[in-house]
Amino acid sequence: MSRIGKSPVTVPSGVEVKVDGNVVTVKGSKGELTQEMDKAISMSIEDGSISFTRESDAPDHRAKHGLYRALVQNMIIGVSEGFKKELEVIGVGYRANAQGQKLELSLGYSHPFVLELPKEIKVSTVSEKGKAPIVTLESHDKQLVGQVAAKIRSLRKPEPYKGKGVKYVGEELRRKAGKAAAK
Repeated sequence: MSRIGKSPVTVPSGVEVKVDGNVVTVKGSKGELTQEMDKAISMSIEDGSISFTRESDAPDHRAKHGLYRALVQNMIIGVSEGFKKELEVIGVGYRANAQGQKLELSLGYSHPFVLELPKEIKVSTVSEKGKAPIVTLESHDKQLVGQVAAKIRSLRKPEPYKGKGVKYVGEELRRKAGKAAAK
């Protein structure tokens, strides 16, 4: 049995979970999320906890057992607490500026990037003198926050020599020595 799939998910107070056929809807203070589940995985809600069972031990069903449990848990955490990703823009002249749902990034190219972010994501930027600008993305949808953060990072990935580019806060970069190491 899946180690992740067999552990139950606790539902905190203020979070409402509804199952309609194979569609799960989770509603909380931060928003509402829906997820379609495979018919092979069944879900039962009993006094504040959700447990998942699969119909057989087929490899496909075993894989989906833990997957859907993790997806539902992320939905519950998202609508109750929310998710947050922080990106650091490192480089001379690199800037980040947020206005509403638009994020403008100057990343050393001849033109600035202007990204229109989904309405579910709340974006903010912090620019302090002498420090790299930090872009903060917050939402109730973990998948959407990760996807948007990865898209922003892909505009200028951190390079290994000076570390210039867009990186996650706390990300460890593998640095390389310059030309002097070739001797």
